Amino acid sequence: MKPKVAFYWCASCGGCEEAVVDLDEEILNVVNAVDIVFWPVALDFKRRDVEAMPDGSILASFINGAIRNSEQREMAETLRAKSQVVVAFGSCAQLGGIPGLANLFDAKEILQEVYGDGVRPQMVHRENGHSLSLPEFFDTVLALDRVIGVDYYLPGCPPTPKIIAGALHALLGADLPPKGAVLAPDHALCEQCPRKDTRPEKLVLKEFKRPHQMIADQQTCLLAQGLACLGPGTRAGCEALCPQGNMPCTGCFGPTSRVRDFGAKALSAIASVIDGNTEAEIARALDAVPDPAGTFYRYSLPSSLLGRRRMG
Repeated sequence: MKPKVAFYWCASCGGCEEAVVDLDEEILNVVNAVDIVFWPVALDFKRRDVEAMPDGSILASFINGAIRNSEQREMAETLRAKSQVVVAFGSCAQLGGIPGLANLFDAKEILQEVYGDGVRPQMVHRENGHSLSLPEFFDTVLALDRVIGVDYYLPGCPPTPKIIAGALHALLGADLPPKGAVLAPDHALCEQCPRKDTRPEKLVLKEFKRPHQMIADQQTCLLAQGLACLGPGTRAGCEALCPQGNMPCTGCFGPTSRVRDFGAKALSAIASVIDGNTEAEIARALDAVPDPAGTFYRYSLPSSLLGRRRMG
């Protein structure tokens, strides 16, 4: 029998699901090699189908998205029990992702912003002897490994087809990677960037610019041009797709194994090139970074040392 795999989508945009389809003809090799037993976004599977499976009967579950509500937590726990291996698939599962920026607020603030003084969803509603229940909306967005045990991490927003195919081949091979491994190169993106030879040995900047404020040269290091490129602190493996598109790296592949807090590393890398001695000069240089949390912790706030904004 072919090994069984599952895919599930928690709190995310759905890009990771599309990335699987982006395997193009390689997906035919995947389908021939495995039996997809749960992929509700693509095929008609039900929760009860997974619950009926024996524990450990699925070789690998690829779970994308952070944990935002109780239904997502329950499905993650169910797939953990049914799977030999769980892969945190993409930035949101690995680090908390962009949904994790909601940790700058609590559930009460978010519901107030969305619904104002109008009618809000209730967890349980009863009418004429019938009841309807909705998942609990958590105060805090969590990375997948804060809820269940995770065996491997597949970074990216979304992971590239090459990274996905490599992970599938690794999991189907005889020698599994070490548990806890991030299935991507363990060095900084700058080493993979085609512009790396144009970065000055000593890089100093008086100011940063936002991408819409300039037309960047397509050959020169983007950080050297004054764009807040996070390549120095970001793991390689994405094939430098954003710099190849003339846009700075935003850090979606997360940190290398030598970095404890990605946001702090990214902030340090940017701050280290500022040519300023006074507080006013430094503030002027950083005027082009109006949203530090959204810039440096865009993908990693829930898994950072900060975790979330402290309320009260």
